[in-house]
Amino acid sequence: MNMRFDIITIFPEIFESYFSESIMARAQKQGAVEIVVHNLRDFTEDKHLTVDDTPYGGGAGMVLKLEPIYNALVSLVGRNNLPCFCKNKRSKTKIILFSAKGKTYVQAMAQDYSKFDRVVLICGRYEGVDERVAKYLVDEEISIGDYVMTGGEVPAMVVVDSVARLLPGVLGNKESIVEESFSIEGYLEYPHFTKPEVFSPKRGTKWEVPEILLSGHHEKIKDWRDTESKK
Repeated sequence: MNMRFDIITIFPEIFESYFSESIMARAQKQGAVEIVVHNLRDFTEDKHLTVDDTPYGGGAGMVLKLEPIYNALVSLVGRNNLPCFCKNKRSKTKIILFSAKGKTYVQAMAQDYSKFDRVVLICGRYEGVDERVAKYLVDEEISIGDYVMTGGEVPAMVVVDSVARLLPGVLGNKESIVEESFSIEGYLEYPHFTKPEVFSPKRGTKWEVPEILLSGHHEKIKDWRDTESKK
């Protein structure tokens, strides 16, 4: 069974390049991941395809409207599966809104999301999103860091990438996700080196690979890596 990501955005073309290359492209081709991008304007009800309006109370910028997002979610997951209407706890679908005031996204959350069958990602834009979306329509608000972006599209790529790589069959070597940074809370992976053994950017300067990695002594190499990962 594959995992499905639904992304709701007003700029669907942004995702085409990233998801059509490298590991993400291969994951989709193999059927491990399904990524569906939805244009929020398709869920508007007026001839101008209006997705935003001025904020109540005044202030700068425009705010994404509640109705199109509600319509999109009803179309995708069904009205009775929305958090505000669902009587029983949903275990297979997660609805997420990207927001500057959301919980900071970390690896443990990626691991949690990878257990769902479906993740729906709502990309904010402009000054923000009508607060009723966060209050009634989503399971969680998240942020990828303490800074402001122009929209939630790049954060959506971050979440899809970080979650998808945890799924069976997405990475060529399943051991790749076992000993890597943040696989355990507070853990940072040891340094990596490859050929050449010595690199000289200028005369008299040598950048060398640590001798222990060239020794072939696996137990000592393991000890060195354990020590380096704790620095």
